[in-house]
Amino acid sequence: MTDNDPFSQPGRFERAIRKVLRPLVRALIAQNVTVRALYRVVKQSYVEVAEEILGDDATDSRISIMTGVHRRDVREFRTLPDDDTEGQRRKLSTLSTVVGRWMSNADYTDPDGQPIAIPRSAETGPSFDALVQSVSRDIRPRTVLDELARQGIVTTEDDSVHLVLDGLVGPADMDQRLHFFSHNLGDHMSAAVDNILAEDPAHLERAVFYNALTDDALHRIETDVRDVATDALRQINKTAAGLQSEDATDPTATNRFRFGVFFYKETERPKTKGQDPNEDR
Repeated sequence: MTDNDPFSQPGRFERAIRKVLRPLVRALIAQNVTVRALYRVVKQSYVEVAEEILGDDATDSRISIMTGVHRRDVREFRTLPDDDTEGQRRKLSTLSTVVGRWMSNADYTDPDGQPIAIPRSAETGPSFDALVQSVSRDIRPRTVLDELARQGIVTTEDDSVHLVLDGLVGPADMDQRLHFFSHNLGDHMSAAVDNILAEDPAHLERAVFYNALTDDALHRIETDVRDVATDALRQINKTAAGLQSEDATDPTATNRFRFGVFFYKETERPKTKGQDPNEDR
């Protein structure tokens, strides 16, 4: 069989890659990123991954042979300075940890595990200021409050601060959207790639999918999904926060995980007579 045969291994992999790339290309076009600019990003990614694979044995020549990237480009990419993303990472980490503790700490939740409204500040007991300071003393609580309010994640009423669970669907800030786009999608992709490269799939990756649904049916399903997903995320957050606290001084606590959910919907186009239902168009 040739690579053009849709049932050959290379043919199936190419079709899968095209399917994965289509939404990414839509985003690239929307951001006016041409295929020429994307090609440079792809070449740089090839070099970075090859360098990780080769480790101490990585040389410009070996990377060039492994990837097909010209040695001149390999040399350039290997001498580029690292991206300055540490500040953005710390900001997002602080905001996420504040919200996570609010949703998991018994001092900030009711008997049913729901986050409660808390005073802005208080001499004793739980307060928003105390919550932020338990996460980091390097950032002012007012700064965190203003940022969470700007994104619609909290509201203030009198002297109380309320966590808005609906506001946790997605951040309003574009920098944060891109951060979670790359990290959430990147980790999902890493799990999927590990699963197709390993003989025994190593990661949980499952989905439920149906078609031929009415608008009303889809709305009912999406409502259930949001309820179930929110409960699952809240429970995993509570468990992880508790274990992280228990293991705070354990030198072997060097692992991380990401558990996420998504729900995608669209109206399918009518099939053309004779069209392969599995064909990418």
